[in-house]
Amino acid sequence: MPNISQRGVNMPASPIRKLVPLANQAKAKGLKVYHLNIGQPDIPTPEVAMEAMRAVDRKVLEYSPSEGNRSFREKLVKYYNKFNIQVSVDDIIITTGGSEAVSFSFMACLDPGDEIIVPEPAYANYMAFAISSGAVIKTVPSSIEEGFALPPIEKFEALITPRTKAILICNPNNPTGYLYTRKEMEQIRDLVKKYDLFLFSDEVYREFCYTGAPYISALHLEGIENNVVLVDSVSKRYSECGIRIGAIITKNQQVKENVMKWCQARLSPPLIGQIIAEASLDTPEDYMLNVYNEYLERRNFLVDGLNRIPGCYSPIPMGAFYTVARLPIDDADKFCAWCLSEFEYEGQTVMMAPASGFYTHPDLGKDEVRIAYVLNKEELGKALKVLAKALETYNELRALHS
Repeated sequence: MPNISQRGVNMPASPIRKLVPLANQAKAKGLKVYHLNIGQPDIPTPEVAMEAMRAVDRKVLEYSPSEGNRSFREKLVKYYNKFNIQVSVDDIIITTGGSEAVSFSFMACLDPGDEIIVPEPAYANYMAFAISSGAVIKTVPSSIEEGFALPPIEKFEALITPRTKAILICNPNNPTGYLYTRKEMEQIRDLVKKYDLFLFSDEVYREFCYTGAPYISALHLEGIENNVVLVDSVSKRYSECGIRIGAIITKNQQVKENVMKWCQARLSPPLIGQIIAEASLDTPEDYMLNVYNEYLERRNFLVDGLNRIPGCYSPIPMGAFYTVARLPIDDADKFCAWCLSEFEYEGQTVMMAPASGFYTHPDLGKDEVRIAYVLNKEELGKALKVLAKALETYNELRALHS
């Protein structure tokens, strides 16, 4: 039998999905599994989107343009303008989800061996996309004690080599929920400008910023307009993960031309998805406000509940709908697997994402988990009760066997 690719061997398993087989086994045994592991909102999709889906009445489901439907991109220009992001229709390229946006951005801007500096913990699939494009991720660890704030910019600069080509940020951050301040964004800008780097900025959670400070986009930063490649998606904004619609936004003409080669090679982004996403841009403001308030309440409820469990600590995330929490355990990978395979409390258990998968250094995140507050408060309350019992039981068993 021929050997499989080393690239495939090197691809990391998803910390978010790798425990799915254990979760399925737990459900097969009749257990209720509280899914805190994945950013799949339980919020209903906007009705204008559902109406657009039901109204599709075509004789042919044709290819769309490789760059995406023009009418959708024209409406996106107006959407970004609401956030003071000034772009033209030709600055926007529609992709098959935010994942493809990241992947195409890497392939369009980076050669094999080029290096990307990323603060960690970071969204695990960035590593997978880097491996796919032959790029190398260099990480700068942030700490839970500092609330996962941007590490000192000097630590970024210390990693710069002749192969350094880009800095990558996610703002608001997945997995930590951290929201970068204007000062931090300006520090990144100055470094990008000094070394003429690309700045990849994943901003899919911009609607969910829980602070009075203004939202700072990479495209707000002056003097690096041609360095910025912004990644976006409708998945979390409108609870539309399944339609797979994302976007690349950049003013860099050469990057756009390169991206389009990959867009043409994969032919077109999803037609039906674009129809739904375009209609979603007419979502009433009261829907967005209600969703925002719901996530804010869930955040407060979850973080308060976590910090009441003995030995647990979660900083207060200022954006997105995740937190990385420290638990009183020896190994989060073992604990999360144990919760699904060996533990139950009143017919229930919890599924979380071990935070080690969001770090590149093997010693980091060993006692941390990412928790997504995408369940309603009643379900979160039950999940917290189960988690507290799981921690108590797990540590009692450890003490017995030590």
